[in-house]
Amino acid sequence: MSANGYIINGEWYPRVTSIVAIKAKPALYKFYGDAASFGDALSISGRSATEGTKIHEAVEKIIKGEEPAGEPDIAPAIDAFRDFLSKNRVAVQEGAIEKRIWSAKHRYAGTADAIAYVNGTPGVLDIKTSSGIWRDYNLQTAAYMAALQEPESWETLQMHPIEARWILRIDQVCICQQCGAKKRMKGGRESIRGGYEANNCSHNWGPLKGEWEIKALEGFEGDLNAFLAAKTLWEWENEYWLSQIGY
Repeated sequence: MSANGYIINGEWYPRVTSIVAIKAKPALYKFYGDAASFGDALSISGRSATEGTKIHEAVEKIIKGEEPAGEPDIAPAIDAFRDFLSKNRVAVQEGAIEKRIWSAKHRYAGTADAIAYVNGTPGVLDIKTSSGIWRDYNLQTAAYMAALQEPESWETLQMHPIEARWILRIDQVCICQQCGAKKRMKGGRESIRGGYEANNCSHNWGPLKGEWEIKALEGFEGDLNAFLAAKTLWEWENEYWLSQIGY
């Protein structure tokens, strides 16, 4: 169960991401269905995850005031993140990046990308490298925000109470100079959205460029209730294994 949880103060806590994974993901099922084979789908997913990790690591270094290693394949995404920083006031305390947090009340744990002040407001800043901001992210950030209402999660940090949660999406795309469609390459898989490609645009692709968007998430109480319901289902699904470790 080590892949699905953390040992904290001598007790095993399930991971937030493992709990959220119990929720059905129709878009993911379609991706697997459209792939040439299950093996190809796994390969694309693995490469995509590696690219996302590289972006996260570079972003983390920049927030810490360090210079990331030059990675040409993710340079546009990193430029987009620097553009985000130039247009917003972001402050992060030492120890608040990749911060392990947990809820003793509800018994779960996770790692927040950053607990930050964004334009003066303290909150959970979760960084995604996806093609959109999906509602599933509400569950993850609600779990982090709820955990941060408990003093144990803070340890040496002194910035509470948390007032907000945001998704910062960072991506890189090519834009068609004729129809405005966006071409995205992730994990070696090409996808095209927007424009009028259905009308046989020949597509004149511009250079790869970064883009970013940030979204403040509302409806914390409802999202937390949904997360806790997912946790109940996850515990039911894994009842046998959980009983083996005395959960």
